[in-house]
Amino acid sequence: MTKTETKARAGEGVSDAPAEAVKAALQGFLSEFKSLQDDVKSKLQQQEERLTMLDRKSYAAGHSFGRPALSTAVDLDAPHKKAFAAYLRSGDDDALRGLALEGKALNTQVNAEGGFLVDPETSDRIRGVLKSMASIRSIANVVNVEASSFDVLVDHTDMGSGWATETGTLSESGTPQIDRISIPLHELAAMPKASQRLLDDSAFDIEGWLAGRIADRFARAEAQAFVLGDGIDKPKGFLTHTAVDDGVWAWGALGYVATGAAGDFAPTNASDAIVDLVYALNAEYRANATFVMNSKTAGAVRKMKDADGRFLWSDGLQAGEPARLMGYPVLIAEDMPDIGADAHAIAFGDFHNGYTIAERPDMRVLRDPFSAKPHVLFYASKRVGGDVSDFAAIKLLKFAVS
Repeated sequence: MTKTETKARAGEGVSDAPAEAVKAALQGFLSEFKSLQDDVKSKLQQQEERLTMLDRKSYAAGHSFGRPALSTAVDLDAPHKKAFAAYLRSGDDDALRGLALEGKALNTQVNAEGGFLVDPETSDRIRGVLKSMASIRSIANVVNVEASSFDVLVDHTDMGSGWATETGTLSESGTPQIDRISIPLHELAAMPKASQRLLDDSAFDIEGWLAGRIADRFARAEAQAFVLGDGIDKPKGFLTHTAVDDGVWAWGALGYVATGAAGDFAPTNASDAIVDLVYALNAEYRANATFVMNSKTAGAVRKMKDADGRFLWSDGLQAGEPARLMGYPVLIAEDMPDIGADAHAIAFGDFHNGYTIAERPDMRVLRDPFSAKPHVLFYASKRVGGDVSDFAAIKLLKFAVS
């Protein structure tokens, strides 16, 4: 080996020594740091356990007030504690299997044994009994007014005329006469009340429910008045006007056609009465005419057939389309009278021309929390009137011999 190689090997040994020392020092530092970290974790865990035990003792002490103290002897002699202690000490689980714990039954069947604790689920709305609100409003002439009445001017006479010659003298012809029908507006009102606590605590919208109920009731009240109202503080219904035989009809009364049998259709050719009723109405009114009857009457008419065995009644082909009788729409209004002796149970006419409804544009609801404390009053009002405006536009079917 040359001197140069010897020096090189000696240099390598000198350069490796410091690196090994640094590595050994770093490993020692990491080992000491890990030991310190483990020690800190152990102390933190011990401290957390002490705090947990103190919290449990404080909770037990805080919840012991107001409870009767239990006898230590009884507590130690409790069967379940004996069995549990035997299981912990010796692993004997036979004691646990044979242990019959005394229990007090709670159930929902008996109110006193827990039934009162079950909170029933309450519907979020009140179900109301469905009532028909079909009204001749849908086929009548409805006008909005701001005054206390509405006047209808009617020209029900004819102006005279005649053929004139080139040189002949033209005589004076008849002059038309104009009548005025005044329709006063009447107030329909309701004032229910509810306690403020009920309004605050209810699970559903009481105020909205009351407003909806008032609107429904008003609709049914006015629907009845348009048919049967006597005109005293309410609209005058078309059936309360005088009805005369159509053969002697005059302005100011409604004409009727008799069925030929008291309280029923004629025993033979029952459908003839329907045909007679249709053609008792003048042609200019028939184009927009509608039958009006209640459900019971419709059930009887629904079975009628013509001479060829075809039903006079046909159901609507689309949703919302009314049924038709002899091609004319039928309005089912439950306020119409049932079939009976001398009853005008079916009406037929152009109600848009024949009956006028005058009303204020909207219904008003006033919430009053002051006048009836602790209750809240809901004052709702609506002003509406109605009357026959063309006596020639409506005909009735009377269930009578004549």
